[in-house]
Amino acid sequence: MSSVPRSSPTGVPEPSKSFVQACFLVTERLLGKVFGGRLNPLHYLGAITYFLLWIVIATGLYLYAFFETGVAGAYTSVTALTDNQPWAGGLVRSLHRYASDALVVGMLLHLARHWAFGHYRGSRWFSWVTGVLLLWLAFASGINGYMLPWDRLSQFVVTLTTEWLDSLPLIGGAMTRNFISSAHVGDRLFSLLSFIHIGLPLGLLAVLWIHTQRTPGAHTNPPRPLAAGIFASLVALSIVKPAVSQGPIDLAIWPASVNFDWFYLALYPLIEIWGAGHVWLLAIGATFLLAAVPWLTWRRRGRQQARSLAVHPDERIIMVEPGETLLDAGLRAGLPMPFECRNGGCGACKADLLYGKVHLQPFQATALTPVERADRKILLCCAEPVTDVEIAYVAQSTAIKLPTRQYRARVARLDLLSADVMRLCLRLEGDGSLPFHAGQYINILLADGARRSFSFATAPHVADGIELHVRLVPGGRFTSQVFTQMKVGDTLDLEGPLGAFTLHEDSDKPIIFVAGSTGFAPIKSMVEHAFHTGLQRQMVLYWGVRSRQDLYLGDLAGQWAREHPNFTFIPVLSAPGADDAWSGRVGLVHEAILADYPDLSRHQIYACGSVQMVEAAQPAFMHHGAAKDDCFSDAFHLAAHRAIGSASAELVKLGGSNV
Repeated sequence: MSSVPRSSPTGVPEPSKSFVQACFLVTERLLGKVFGGRLNPLHYLGAITYFLLWIVIATGLYLYAFFETGVAGAYTSVTALTDNQPWAGGLVRSLHRYASDALVVGMLLHLARHWAFGHYRGSRWFSWVTGVLLLWLAFASGINGYMLPWDRLSQFVVTLTTEWLDSLPLIGGAMTRNFISSAHVGDRLFSLLSFIHIGLPLGLLAVLWIHTQRTPGAHTNPPRPLAAGIFASLVALSIVKPAVSQGPIDLAIWPASVNFDWFYLALYPLIEIWGAGHVWLLAIGATFLLAAVPWLTWRRRGRQQARSLAVHPDERIIMVEPGETLLDAGLRAGLPMPFECRNGGCGACKADLLYGKVHLQPFQATALTPVERADRKILLCCAEPVTDVEIAYVAQSTAIKLPTRQYRARVARLDLLSADVMRLCLRLEGDGSLPFHAGQYINILLADGARRSFSFATAPHVADGIELHVRLVPGGRFTSQVFTQMKVGDTLDLEGPLGAFTLHEDSDKPIIFVAGSTGFAPIKSMVEHAFHTGLQRQMVLYWGVRSRQDLYLGDLAGQWAREHPNFTFIPVLSAPGADDAWSGRVGLVHEAILADYPDLSRHQIYACGSVQMVEAAQPAFMHHGAAKDDCFSDAFHLAAHRAIGSASAELVKLGGSNV
């Protein structure tokens, strides 16, 4: 039974845009016309910044090899790079300067875009705060770098920097007295400056690594054509306007004018105008304000709590943290989700919204058209869940199947529930646990690598073991072993949890559970989970079997009905025998439901049984008003997303009917 609303009257609404967001989108659209959607520079600001940093480091190492760390040789060694090797040292020096400036531009644009689109809320607060720290480390590295050539600009920077630091109570004027006068400046000062110029970039790299690790699937390299274009542009600028020294330093004379670098030294004129103390207040206040943005601007739109994300074709359920996009959550979980720009510009992460509601951040209209939105298409990189969500996407062609965690368990108990159904209770070895969602399943791993899948019949809160319902299939390899050879104490290898069939708890609609045969197992897990969490919605279980003996836990379902006023149990027999003495409902289970509920538009339906049962019920339920996004079935998802090529394909899982 599909939960895919192929056409929804509401679709996915287009998000509203702020003025700053609109400006970014217009600029991206214009750049997209020049570079194309996959090479738009504004989609790779973080990766471009990484690339520029590597240029700065590589050119800095070359320059340092020729730099003389001392008062007498610093200026001449730097000018010699330009004068004596203009097509090597001079070009490298200019590249170092312009790549450093471009690094600041890239970082500021990266910060501004994340601020404009709210990429700092929830779980992203750490990346935002470390990004603010990275910005100041970059500024400190660049300012320190301007001290080393020991020209007039160096004099300007060193003098104002020491005055700025001297205004701090802990220093109290000692730096200017001890360093910035002809009598006190010596090689020791240059050793300190050189040490700082090595240490600051190392610190920047360390924080950058931490910053990047918290962003799943982060691009650290821009596309090669874009990187080549950036490098070529920097080389051209270095040739047209080479970076040169501004005359030797003279500490006895204050330089009348210098060629200023506004990218790194924007605060320095303010030191002369306002005074060092006021600039400290500005810098510290702006830093704390910027770092506090994730908490000062959190908008309460009902998305602050973690939501579950059911994913096809991976058949997984993962959690999406507050403020996290579906793409980030999927990449964090290791899913092979396709993506490129991560900014709603290329459309590579397009997916189907099968169930639930999302908030879409602004995106380019070319990446997701109005027709696609009406068809419940979304961009994973722009979608934040408002409710629990179920999606389907096409994995990357080069994707490696996500490995599942494997466990070893011992058989703790074997109970014959009927002539052909065995309750198999397992207990994990060691202190490990296997967290899962009600409705999911595990794979039993056989010696030759074959897998047999069975749904959890226990609710997630039950911590003392795993319960499976195994139906005997004549000639079945594993099921025959369970019935004839398996004993308490035997070990089994298993993997999981798997599956996206689970109870959606964010609706207030009454629930109709439909179970066929051992399809009762995942329904049992869901019902017991609902009781445990205090779910107050009305629930009715229709369990369809052939004869009375197939209601192998009918007494348990009847007990639920007696103990919980919001639960009703209705068994339906399709072929009762004379010995059954049956006076209850007879016929096909879905026909019994339609007789009781001619209008299903106000209900959610959860079905687990044979593919034939579900495929027969689905169109009938739809004809009686059931919405596709309110109908859920494990069997249908197997049919919809995996090819069924034989009559025995229904035995793939279906609540534990494997061979």
